[in-house]
Amino acid sequence: MMHDRSPPSLWWKLSWQLSLVIVAVVAAVIIGLCVYGTMIQSPNIAVEDKISAVLAEAAERDAQGKFLLRDTSELRSLKTQNKGLWFVAATTDGASVSYGTVPAAYAELAHLVHLFHDADIRGAAGTDEIASVERVDTNVGEVRILFGGFADKGWPILALLVGTYPIYVPLLIVALPAIFLAVPRIVRRALARVSEVADKASQIEPRRRGARLPVEGIPKEVAPLVIAFNGALDRLESEIKKRQRFLIDAAHELRTPIAIMQTRIDGMPEGQERRRLLNDVARLAETAEQLLDFERNDQATDLHEPVDLVEIARTVVADLAPQAIAAGYQICFESEVDGLERRGSPFALPRAIGNLVRNAIDHGGNGGMITISVSAGGQVNVVDEGPGIPAEHQELVFEPFYRVTPKSRGAGLGLSLVKQIVANHGGQVSIKSGSTGTQVAIQL
Repeated sequence: MMHDRSPPSLWWKLSWQLSLVIVAVVAAVIIGLCVYGTMIQSPNIAVEDKISAVLAEAAERDAQGKFLLRDTSELRSLKTQNKGLWFVAATTDGASVSYGTVPAAYAELAHLVHLFHDADIRGAAGTDEIASVERVDTNVGEVRILFGGFADKGWPILALLVGTYPIYVPLLIVALPAIFLAVPRIVRRALARVSEVADKASQIEPRRRGARLPVEGIPKEVAPLVIAFNGALDRLESEIKKRQRFLIDAAHELRTPIAIMQTRIDGMPEGQERRRLLNDVARLAETAEQLLDFERNDQATDLHEPVDLVEIARTVVADLAPQAIAAGYQICFESEVDGLERRGSPFALPRAIGNLVRNAIDHGGNGGMITISVSAGGQVNVVDEGPGIPAEHQELVFEPFYRVTPKSRGAGLGLSLVKQIVANHGGQVSIKSGSTGTQVAIQL
């Protein structure tokens, strides 16, 4: 089973990647400082703690108070592992104990060890041996240790990392939360303008011409995409205008041959063929007019003029009442208010309501009552008592060129035009239909 994967979040991706980069840089600085430390510190740094701990454990005084080192198992192990090991351990009063062969270069320092606090001794003439002096607290007091000759000096960088943790651990404790909190906020602010542009892009409507995405404040890496998108909108609008111009011109051009055909048919002898031809020509003329209305409304700009919905509906009913009565209907108009002002097109809104009434006349079953009403909330209802529209057709009737039955004289553009006009005015159109009739409502 395939699952759709949501696109990755640029904010999240940049946030964690930048945070990791900063953390890596901090870690590299810490490690780099430790590497530098190993270059300037004694190579014995990794074993200083080891020998200090072993000798501190072994240091003691005998019954006469003489300083000595017990032969502990740790001391024996240390000597066994490092055959060249040597050291001089001295108390602060000058008492000392030595082990191994002290290099000649350092022999003269043996009786001075108690004077050193700590030292790194190297580069002496005649030896490559590196010596160190460490201070350690023992049971017999403070002891100074001069040592060298370790076979394995361990990992000095690890020793530095362990030894300096009181410095960098508190720094990391403070810095890491700040990094992981600050970086996402910084990235979010940097992408805020991109999010605003995305919101504007989602609000662009096909019929809202001239809408473009702003380029101001957009990161230069994203700006080419926005410019390209605006260019695509320009090309689309240009092609839409060409199509609309073509349809309007074609509908206009159809008027002349339709009028000629109607004139010629009017001159034919009365009969079934003449009536059939007249109906066909009337249907063709109605289609041409609906196409013109459809495209003209798409270009409408007068959508914010003050109009009276009650007056518009009343005028439409008065104009179409003779046609409804001639088709076998009763027609009535009702309004909850004397007048209801709205902002809209004084030409498009009468066309929308008129199309609803004509649709009721065409599909109402040629009998019963057609009721047009206006509510105080701005809803215009057109209700007939016809056979109704099947449920599977009720949403499709608003699609262009869709007809439930071939009875209509038009091309199936009437209700589609209604939906378009209402959408241009920011309203909604709905339909309810059953076996007792159909109600179409416009809410502005």
